[in-house]
Amino acid sequence: MAEDLRRIAHLDMDAFYASVELLRYPELRGLPVVIGGGRDAQPVVQADGSHTFSRLRDYVGRGVITTATYEARALGVGSAMGMMKAAKLAPDAILLPVNFDSYRHYSRLFKNAVAAIAPDFEDRGIDEIYIDLTHVEGETRELAQRIKQAVRDATGLSCSIGVTPNKLLSKISSDLEKPDGLTILGYDDIPARIWPLGVRKINGIGPKATEKLAALGIETIGQLAAADAGLLQDHFGAHYSAWLAEAAHGIDHRDISTSSESKSISRETTFERDLHARQDRDTLSGILTQLCARLADDLKRKGYVSRTISIKLRYDDFQIVSRNVTLPQPVADTTGILHAARECLKRVPLQRRLRLLGVRASTLEPPGSGQQVSLPRQGELFA
Repeated sequence: MAEDLRRIAHLDMDAFYASVELLRYPELRGLPVVIGGGRDAQPVVQADGSHTFSRLRDYVGRGVITTATYEARALGVGSAMGMMKAAKLAPDAILLPVNFDSYRHYSRLFKNAVAAIAPDFEDRGIDEIYIDLTHVEGETRELAQRIKQAVRDATGLSCSIGVTPNKLLSKISSDLEKPDGLTILGYDDIPARIWPLGVRKINGIGPKATEKLAALGIETIGQLAAADAGLLQDHFGAHYSAWLAEAAHGIDHRDISTSSESKSISRETTFERDLHARQDRDTLSGILTQLCARLADDLKRKGYVSRTISIKLRYDDFQIVSRNVTLPQPVADTTGILHAARECLKRVPLQRRLRLLGVRASTLEPPGSGQQVSLPRQGELFA
């Protein structure tokens, strides 16, 4: 097939925010470190030049973790987890505030380094990109190693790369040998390297689908590939079941999108467990705020403001609903996006549990096309 000739790479920076912080505070290397605190978590410089750091056990509030070092992840702490819950798992972990200016700086550095070798890449956010290596000269492994070294030379940071014939397989592969990994797979490698993995490794299969598949006796990607098509359709519907079957066989026809003109920018997350708008209000509030903050960061990095903000919800029965609001003045700051997102939430039923939440900015334009304002906070949901 023609796709056999494609070389698509997925590059994922290793624990990006945390790794950037370790450049500033090298004394924390090897320790469990959590990123997500506020100004109170700012390290204090002592008279001898050393730093005193906040501990996760001292945190009080509704915040969620942005990211964590691999040492903290080994203790069960992960991104989007509530800070108070994380404190019970890793009370002695170091807590640092987020520093988006620094993360944007290193993001630009690593993407410029990649562009000098392989200019056709799809920007997927501050810490990951897809790269089309199909027409770039060089043997695949040597080329990927060259990209990894260029990123390290430019930033002092490591990344992990997966190279396969398509985006779906490359996304899985970049995670197989983290950190500082390099995995190269072809279709012939799927039975040995992909099929033994849990179905959750496929980007697009969330916790709820994983649970439903497990109830059917399907826990690995290989079992999903061998599953009866009628059984899948009975439980997941025609569209999603067809996608599940293709994904399990490593089929993905999507192209790399290298357009510099963004039509919309979005951020979304699938929850580890289904959440209820009232019972899990604090957790949802923290997640929504974090999504809006990341979306604001994306808008600033790409040089846009937005006149239309949308929310996307997926309920526990896989139904998807979305609502949007068009604003009289464009926004790009966290407060304005958050206010607009909450206005959208007022127009959707929240009786069912939620498994996914997303926020999108569209009707994009350069700053200065209209007067930008920060909207006041009014009746709030998830707060």
